[in-house]
Amino acid sequence: MSYTSAGLEGGQYRPLSSEQIQTIHNAALQILETTGLAYEAGLEDVIDFLEAEGVNVDHSAGRLRFTSDWILEKVAMAPEYFTLYSRDENHDIMLGGDRVYLGNGGAAIRVLDPETGEARAPVLKDVYNIGRIMDKMENIHFCLRPCTPTDVPDECSDINFCYALIKSVSKHIMGGINHVQKQEDIARVVSEIHELLSMATGRSIEDLKNRPLYSNISCFCISPLKLSTTPMRTMLEAVKNDIPVALSGAPMAGSTAPLTMAAMLTMLHAEQLAGIAICQTWKPNSRVLYGGAPALSNMKTLGYRGGAVECGMGNAAIHQLARYIKVPNYNSAGLTESKIPDTQAGYEKGMNILLAAMGGSNYIHHAAGMLDSMLAVGYEQYVIDDEIIGAACKVLKGIDTDSDHLALEVIDAIGPGGNYITSPHTMRHMRSEYFMGNGVSNDKDFARWKAEGGKDTRTRAREIVKKILSKDPAVPYISEKADTAIRERFNILL
Repeated sequence: MSYTSAGLEGGQYRPLSSEQIQTIHNAALQILETTGLAYEAGLEDVIDFLEAEGVNVDHSAGRLRFTSDWILEKVAMAPEYFTLYSRDENHDIMLGGDRVYLGNGGAAIRVLDPETGEARAPVLKDVYNIGRIMDKMENIHFCLRPCTPTDVPDECSDINFCYALIKSVSKHIMGGINHVQKQEDIARVVSEIHELLSMATGRSIEDLKNRPLYSNISCFCISPLKLSTTPMRTMLEAVKNDIPVALSGAPMAGSTAPLTMAAMLTMLHAEQLAGIAICQTWKPNSRVLYGGAPALSNMKTLGYRGGAVECGMGNAAIHQLARYIKVPNYNSAGLTESKIPDTQAGYEKGMNILLAAMGGSNYIHHAAGMLDSMLAVGYEQYVIDDEIIGAACKVLKGIDTDSDHLALEVIDAIGPGGNYITSPHTMRHMRSEYFMGNGVSNDKDFARWKAEGGKDTRTRAREIVKKILSKDPAVPYISEKADTAIRERFNILL
């Protein structure tokens, strides 16, 4: 495939007017000043720090309140542009403006087995294998942990997840810090991740801080409006150590947020403003992503809905709000309530990926692989979603109208009644003008399709997966010498 989809300009779809953005922003500031945020136990030292920095703390009620001036002063310290780096520098992610990148999401508790197609519990080998698939997919621009392995003890899960992806993927990696609660354990895991990356790449830890291959995701706030202890501490430890952080927030309209979209977006904006401001107070100029990922409650079952068209609208609106305060954003697309790669998965994913991309969202996760309301991933779904993402990015590329693309001389030379099949102009543009896909879509006539087995999209995608996994990785991303040293240092289980 010759088509390059990373970093194209979105912004063609803007669900909020300038006046509506200002209205939501002002209302969010009012929430922070009047209602404020609650906080869980275990954050006493952080609360004392914020109080010394000018936050109004009601200790008896367990409530933080922030003046608008304080929030705006701190948020203005956040970088408007920064880069998340890749191993080979060909997949660097230059965040900011309306530049669009799409990748997978993580922490699924089920995986569709690539051989049987049946759901089962994930294992560490799935993280590695899915990493190999994502590495080959041109339109998947970055990688998160795809699923939660059940064969890895909690105490070494984060280092094993990071190892499995750094061994299989050349693209930027984002992960969380899980299964630790004490501050000393959080600090240890952050230090170990830097050490592992340094050993795997041969780069110094200082260089990794300046040109990060790894970023952190933190669900710092429990909607509605409550700071969560362990994610807050992991967020602050990450920014302390120069690790970029996505401040993930995913309220569900109708349950953990008001039902109406305007109110849900306002509350989410308030949470994000507070999180960004706290990070900048903890370490000024820290690299953060506004991490709004709005969703809906299924009012019939009270379950999570991420595939609704309103989620695409909400994510596009989130980018507008993040752009307004000049902070790059992270959000979601590609979610579906479907349990398998089927028609429902296709239209829900296609609609939401296109809306988020056309909205200009910078770092769109969950765009590949996810099924069953984020509870499952499918190997073949990554291949299908890579093609959906590529098609959405083609929309962002627009239509070239330079002299070569207008082809007036070619039209004149061939003249009326001619044809362009063998024209050099056709040959020159045939592989670049139109999106060619990755091979998963069928474009053959019925007779040939039938003669080749009458395979559906899922079957074709599984064949591509098997072809990728049957080969040794094309690039040894960790040398044998470094791998031996890493295994001597850490409890690597892959």
